[in-house]
Amino acid sequence: MNMDRIREYRCPVEAAMDVIGGKYKAQIVYELMQGTKRYSELQKALPQATPRMLSKQLKELEEDGVVNRVLYPVVPPKTEYSLTALGQTLVPIVDALCKWGHSYFTLAGVDVPE
Repeated sequence: MNMDRIREYRCPVEAAMDVIGGKYKAQIVYELMQGTKRYSELQKALPQATPRMLSKQLKELEEDGVVNRVLYPVVPPKTEYSLTALGQTLVPIVDALCKWGHSYFTLAGVDVPE
């Protein structure tokens, strides 16, 4: 965690949105709530994210202490991602966002995407 950056926030919501407010960050956390995933599994789960953007978002989540990255020295390289203890504290928040999104679709009369 970058303590200098943390000290620059003016309110807790600003800090929270910086950590999970990236384009795919909440979705990455949601996928990792199901358990450890390889990079290729995250790519399949988030097909709209370019490889560059997915890597960037994962790196930022890792820098913020939300995601743990393990690189196995095998050929081809194997990288796995999981939630850290700090990342686990986001589970109820992302779960609430998911429930709200489900209600949003329902209220709009639209089928909920699977």
